[in-house]
Amino acid sequence: MNPTILNSEELIQSYTWTTSLETDDPYDVWKTALGFKVKHLYNNNQLLGLLPAAVLNVFDTYVNNSARMFYQKQEYPIVRALAAQTLLNLYQKQPSETTLGWVKCHLDWLIENRCNGYNGYGWGLGFEYAVDANFSYSRNTPFSTMTPYMLEAFVLYENITEEGRYRDAILAIYRFFSEDIQVLDSGDDWIATSYTPMKDRIVINANSYALLAHVLCMPFLDQPQQQQAADRARKLYRFVQQQQQEDGSWMYALKDNSFIDCFHSCIVVKNLHKASQELVLPGAEECVSSGWQYIKHAMFDGNAGLFRRFSVKNKPGLVKFDLYDNAEAMNLATLLGEPQFAKQLNQQIRATFMTEKGIYSQIEALGSKRNLNFLRWAVMPYLYALSCGISQTSPTNA
Repeated sequence: MNPTILNSEELIQSYTWTTSLETDDPYDVWKTALGFKVKHLYNNNQLLGLLPAAVLNVFDTYVNNSARMFYQKQEYPIVRALAAQTLLNLYQKQPSETTLGWVKCHLDWLIENRCNGYNGYGWGLGFEYAVDANFSYSRNTPFSTMTPYMLEAFVLYENITEEGRYRDAILAIYRFFSEDIQVLDSGDDWIATSYTPMKDRIVINANSYALLAHVLCMPFLDQPQQQQAADRARKLYRFVQQQQQEDGSWMYALKDNSFIDCFHSCIVVKNLHKASQELVLPGAEECVSSGWQYIKHAMFDGNAGLFRRFSVKNKPGLVKFDLYDNAEAMNLATLLGEPQFAKQLNQQIRATFMTEKGIYSQIEALGSKRNLNFLRWAVMPYLYALSCGISQTSPTNA
């Protein structure tokens, strides 16, 4: 397969028409026993953990990036969900039983591989993750930031086919957000919820995901539940709205030494926009507009034609440009009615990240390409963004 000679539909099919979506991942080094210990040490004592973390990072980036020694590929739920959404976008443009068959393959996999032991359906990373000094998540921990991708895939399938095949899954996801996810703080007209079913931490993009999830579930709920979901969605929105800074940005989390990066910022804006299309959220249009203007002003590199990783950093790194940032920005440009900007960005993405070998996810500080065909981070987010552009154009222009 040479991606550079495939058209957009062929490129998408080459990555999504398969029964296995196992993939390498940028977190592979931190999933090893040594990597987990080093990350845990760094989270608890940056002074002691900085050197071993830096050594592992350099080893992963410059020594082991192609060989993948000591690493193991795995499936990630978000990859399956984005593959399904991507194919559903193609299906809406050109219906095909083959395409729909692959969608059902990915969605059925999600049902079988959800996290166990919760009131509702949720999905997480699928590996143990030492997030900071206070929390480590098990491989069975569902995330409020992952589960909406599955929800959106199920909802899109039901809206297109009206089969009712995944209606129970949608209702189970609503239970996850209404019963498993915790309210960590609140005011008269706002709430801030948890990242997982634990009483863990307040993250801005997680609350925007919870907002969108409640809105997506509403058409499938009975009248009392619809009202409850709408009330909670508006309170989640008010929290996100209040956290937006004067320049249009959001810090990643409510804690000291947080950061502002491109793809999380795009996700917050995207979720606000999507939710506001279905539920009246006063002031949402201004939030979305100022957030998008901040992203373009603070993180777009006009010389490179690509978006940078951070506008506010909290630690050093070896990445110059990341496909994830640019995929989310491309998707957001399409969503907000800037197709020409999205097209230009896509052209630069293809020129920068794609070769005859496949799609790379990162350009490291010295300019070389790294992370070949890493589906979670970030080939599948790019293909999804590509499919959103296709769904808004004629097949001949896709």
